[in-house]
Amino acid sequence: MANKFYITTAIDYTNDVVHIGHSYQKILADALARYHRSVGDNTFFLTGTDEHGQKVEKSAKDKNIDPKKFVDEIASKDREQWEQLNISFDRFIRTTDEDHIKVAQDFFSKAKENGDIYLDKYEGLYCEGCEAYYEEKDLIDGKCPFHPNKEIQKISEENYFFRLSKYQDFLKDYISKHPEFVQPENRRNEILAFINSGLKDFSVSRQNVSWGIPVPGDDNHTIYVWFDALINYYTYGEQVNAWPADVHVLGKDNQRFHAIYWPAMLQSVGLPLPKTILVHDFFSLNGQKISKSLGNVILPSDLVKQFGTDGVRYFFLRHGPIVDDVDITIEKIADSYNADLANGLGNLVSRIAALCEKSTFTFPLKESKSDHHVNHAMDRFRPDEALETIWGHIKHTDQYLSESTPWKKEGDELFEILSTVVDEVRLIGSLLVPFLPTTAEKIRRQFDETKIKSQEPLFPRIT
Repeated sequence: MANKFYITTAIDYTNDVVHIGHSYQKILADALARYHRSVGDNTFFLTGTDEHGQKVEKSAKDKNIDPKKFVDEIASKDREQWEQLNISFDRFIRTTDEDHIKVAQDFFSKAKENGDIYLDKYEGLYCEGCEAYYEEKDLIDGKCPFHPNKEIQKISEENYFFRLSKYQDFLKDYISKHPEFVQPENRRNEILAFINSGLKDFSVSRQNVSWGIPVPGDDNHTIYVWFDALINYYTYGEQVNAWPADVHVLGKDNQRFHAIYWPAMLQSVGLPLPKTILVHDFFSLNGQKISKSLGNVILPSDLVKQFGTDGVRYFFLRHGPIVDDVDITIEKIADSYNADLANGLGNLVSRIAALCEKSTFTFPLKESKSDHHVNHAMDRFRPDEALETIWGHIKHTDQYLSESTPWKKEGDELFEILSTVVDEVRLIGSLLVPFLPTTAEKIRRQFDETKIKSQEPLFPRIT
């Protein structure tokens, strides 16, 4: 019986179209989903859009557009960007979907019935950029750490609250006993430190924000956007009988919501917790945060035009911020493309295909192999290490080809050399399926023939 594997990304907020800063987690999750499909797991991959809340309401109003029409347009454009990167999601969920609205309201009602949601007055600090509440100690020079250009708002209104404080001991104990729950370790330590500083109940509704899911039984309130958005994972997971999620992939700005609020919410309604919260760091561009206000936003499709889908995927997966922040430039992407793809993989495939075609030999297909180092890396959510192993195969094969000098050989000796490198290229093509799916398919079509012929270069060099 096949194993189940359910993976999600954070859903993107629809105040504007996604940019390359949002791309990493989608490509990362896609590589993990494709890997699990390739090993036969029953895989479910979810991404989508977060469409309610004050920011969306304000953005739509500024453009004099109905909020639903506004988010319809943004969601469509987001999907187009992910399709450019060959993101193989099984569902693109939208928090305006009818099935999600029902699940979110049922979830809210269940937590309230269990005594974990109550009505009270909220007075405190609020960041419109995050749509999140902060305490003074969380700010940096009085500003949100993630939106320093926005003024922190002081809010006073009646809200429904969730009893997060009730789950402090549970969360501390659970995370301490399950080191796999929050990864990597430095992020787990940050979460534990935050829990140890003391958890306070948090608001789960807003007044005066009409663009949201109505609180069941109280139309004066809409469900707080984060409470609504987190539930999207369960909406789809329950629908396809895949809950709990095996891994939530998200950026470090979202880790508290996913590693503290979300497990407490699930515990409140009696649902099992996800197995892993995988937190990655950030990209910057030319030493600056990627931000519309700074004018340095690049769409994923812009990079695809320059480097192709697999060229972009390769750079992000090999050099992405899996454990540390990474600064990127267009020059770095171009250097990686030329060195590793054009001169590395592409040149090797072209050389071997030309030698095979010239030889007139046939190369019988053999049972496909795998690489346990690649498998181990992917089981640990490290596609960067998996690609390092694959490029080790490429370098080793290239070196063997140069040292064995097939152009000086003939007969059985030549056939043995070419059979060896053909087997390696077939293995490399198979291993690349989760990372560079289009390239892997091109290699398969070219080398899964007994008569191998030259084709167009996989990666034309960029000058």
